Order: sequence, then C-alpha cells, then structure tokens
Amino acid sequence: MLVARVRERLWVKPLVFCVLSIVAVVVARAADDTSLVGIVPDTTRESLETLLSIMASSMLVIATFSVGSMVSAYNAASNSATPRSFGVVVADDVSQNALSTFVGAFIFSIVAIMAVKNDAFRPAGLGVLFALTALVFGLVVFTFVRWVDRIARLGRMGSTIEKVERATAEALARRRLAPTLGGVPVRPLPRGEAVTASQVGYVQHIDMARLQAWATAAEARVVVAALPGTFAFPDRVLAYVSLPPGNEQALAADEVAAAFAIGRDRRFEDDPRFGLVVLSEIAGRALSPAVNDPGTAVQVVGVLVRLLAQWAAPAAGADTAPRCDRVEVPELSMRDMFDDAFTAIARDGAGTLEVAIRLQKALRALAGLGGPAMRAAAEDHARLALERATHTLALPADLAQVRDAAARRDD
Repeated sequence: MLVARVRERLWVKPLVFCVLSIVAVVVARAADDTSLVGIVPDTTRESLETLLSIMASSMLVIATFSVGSMVSAYNAASNSATPRSFGVVVADDVSQNALSTFVGAFIFSIVAIMAVKNDAFRPAGLGVLFALTALVFGLVVFTFVRWVDRIARLGRMGSTIEKVERATAEALARRRLAPTLGGVPVRPLPRGEAVTASQVGYVQHIDMARLQAWATAAEARVVVAALPGTFAFPDRVLAYVSLPPGNEQALAADEVAAAFAIGRDRRFEDDPRFGLVVLSEIAGRALSPAVNDPGTAVQVVGVLVRLLAQWAAPAAGADTAPRCDRVEVPELSMRDMFDDAFTAIARDGAGTLEVAIRLQKALRALAGLGGPAMRAAAEDHARLALERATHTLALPADLAQVRDAAARRDD
C-alpha cells in the first residue's frame, strides 16, 4: 500500500534522479584518483562546457513542457472519464520516468557545469564526465521519443479505461488468492464486543498481521465487519472481538481499530469493488446527455464481463492455509459486485438501444460462467435491466429487440 502511495507522488522519482545525477558528478571527480588517467581519451573543457550548457538550457524547457502536458492529460482523464480514475492515471510509470529523466538531466548538467568551471576535474575526470554526459544525453533522447508516444494517449478515454481495468484486475487477482485476506471465513458464532471507528472516511487497508498478533496475545478472536471500501464514521462497527472467559479486561479497542487504515478516498489496491464502481461511473458519464457516447458504455460493459469472468475462473495457488487463524473475514459478496458494476449502467442506458442489448448479452454470458451466486446475481440484474428498458424505450420495435436479446440463449 505504501508503494502505491509513493507511485502517486510526482516528486519522488524526480528527487531520486536528482540524487543520482549528483552522484554521477562525484563519481567522475573520483576518477581522477584512479588508474583511468591513462585510459580515458582527452577531453577539452570547452567542448564539455558547450555540451552541458546545451543540455541545461534544453532540459529546463522540456521539463516544463512535460509537466504542462501531464497536467493537461490528467485534467482530460478527470473530465472525460471520472475524477476517481485520477489515481491510476497519475501513476503512469512512463510519464513519471520521463519527467524524472528530464529534471535529473537538468540537475546533472548544472552541477557538472559548476564543477567544470571551478576546475574540479583533471583529464581523467573530464573524460569520464564527458562519457556520462553522452550517456545522459542518449537516455534523454530515448526517453523523449518513448514519452511522446505515451503522452499522445495519456488521458484519452481508451487509455484511462485500460488503466482502470488493469488496476481492478490486479486487485481482483489478489483477492482471489486470499478471499479472506489471509484470515479464516466468518463462523456462525456470537460475534462478541463491537469495536467502532473514531473518524470519518473509507477503510483503505486492514493490517491483518497486527490483528493476528493482538488476538494471539489476548487469546481473542476478531471478526472483521468493515472490509476495505466500507464508509466508516463514529460508531460504525469495524470489528467484533470475542475474549476468553475471565479475560474481558484485555480488550484494547484502540489497538484493534488502529489496524484499520481510514482515509478520505477509496483505493484500488485492497478494494476490488472500487474499480468496478469507477468503470460504472465512466459508462454513466458517457451515457449522460452532455456526452452521449453509448459506444464507451458498450466498451465498459465488455470490460466488466472480462473482469467478472476472471473472478469466476478457478484461482490457481489460492491461500488455503490462513496466516491469521484468529481473524475472521467475510468474503466479497457477488451481488454487491454486480450492483457496483451494472446498476448505474442499466439505469442510465435503459433508453439507449445498443446499451440495453449489450447489457442483456453480457449478463446472460456471466450467468453461464460462474457458480450459483453469480448466476443468481446476473439473472436478477438482467430482469431489472429489462424492466428499466420496458419503462424507458418508447418504440415497440426497440423494446422487442431488447426482449429478444434477454430471451435468447446463444449468439
């Protein structure tokens, strides 16, 4: 989770590249005290200063241009798709690496120029610095060419949907391997004493190891009542704790509550349902009268089918031996996942023929892919979607096509 938060900070990678650029200049200075004196070719100060000056002036312009292009792309993603997709768009590695390379090259050239003008290098150091400068220059050219290809697509609707799908698929894959987050399924036993939240926000992460350590020390059992993605508020139950007889004083509500990381926003990493919500929001915005882009909604429906089909597939290497045997965690509800994915699309797309037909086909496909829970959820949503289309479509011929799509068993 910490790695994901770091990836969303634009200053982290540029800072790392800046440190590396300063280290490179120090390494070049250290070469004067080694046996490289008779190996490296002679390099004049004038040629090195000229090359470094060109790099310094151009890198500042390119870095400024890249920041402006990235901000424009982020705004486009938020405005055309949904603001909730900003997190996955800003974490684009290619764009962050490009900005880091440009800023790092600028710092490298400035530090190197100051060192050269102050006669910090002898012939070996000048030769090594020239080789490093050529290497940095080649890296900048390669990064710029690669970044231009990426920035042309960054923030576009298709690219945003692809990034959200990838983040959701990764979250679903992790949850499939550990459906109870490393704990054990909830048992039909008395739940115990409630531990409530003390702040308002969304549960972003549960520290299962911390809960297990406390439960082991207190000989207690913990039943998680708020999965990642749950909206928490004061008096919202996060977990129930059962203590052994005679040990009731051992309850440390603050320690249990501290295992639940609560923040302002939902996150993709531990909350697979959030990805489904974001995709549904993208389709909903595309279906708004201001946008009127049913093709994007149809595309999102296909993405949702692909994600839920992956969820229904057998999970190889699932976590069958729980690491936290004193912590009980409920599994994701299939019905809740279908509600997140299809309710808004069925509501907003009920009056759009192609969306209503595609939705019936998608739900029929999902009904045949999963087990009883997925089949029941898919059939219920197909029925509700048909009812919404019945009350919205004005042309009998259009309604007949939707009913035909709902009744057919093959394509």
